[in-house]
Amino acid sequence: MAIKGNERGRSKAVKSEAQENKSAPDSSEQNQKATLKGVGGGDDNHWNSRIGRSLFASLPGVTPVNASEAGRATLSGLLDINATDPIEGMLASQIIAAHEASMHLRQLAWIPEQHFVVQAKYLELAEKAARTVGVLTERLDQHRGRGQQQITVKHVTVNADQAVVTDTITSDRAPLSTAMPLNNLLTAGRQCPMDILTTESYVAVGGGAKEK
Repeated sequence: MAIKGNERGRSKAVKSEAQENKSAPDSSEQNQKATLKGVGGGDDNHWNSRIGRSLFASLPGVTPVNASEAGRATLSGLLDINATDPIEGMLASQIIAAHEASMHLRQLAWIPEQHFVVQAKYLELAEKAARTVGVLTERLDQHRGRGQQQITVKHVTVNADQAVVTDTITSDRAPLSTAMPLNNLLTAGRQCPMDILTTESYVAVGGGAKEK
């Protein structure tokens, strides 16, 4: 009976330890999930891993010799961009892929003993890829700013006595006007308008007809 009681006690202890291990999250898994979120921006590691693998497969000029270096470099680039949602993860991977394509095409353009037309075509394609990098980077900045832009429009009102410049700030909300009332901007001194000249205002100069 004593042996059975000891076995029951041990089984209960093992079960309690297993339940505690299940309830307590693994710190290594949490760290891995946080790292992969910086790669693809998603909460699911399947998406983040897919972003990383797709980017690595799209890199030009990867050979078995430099595959390890290229993989570490692209992963570091994604982590530095630090995507916070899946859209940022897609844009970040496309930016790196377009950059790598542009640099690879420039390398191909400078291969010696090739025709000038081929060299010019490589450089043209490299320039297109570089412009794509700029467009994608701008889209990423706009997405992170959620499209909130501040535009200042200047209205110029010109009167006879003064010129008033007002600024209107437009945003996603109602427009805010920073213009002051017109009466507060009037100057203290005013210039008198120039007299209107008529035919009677002219005076004969330099001798006219003599009286007889």
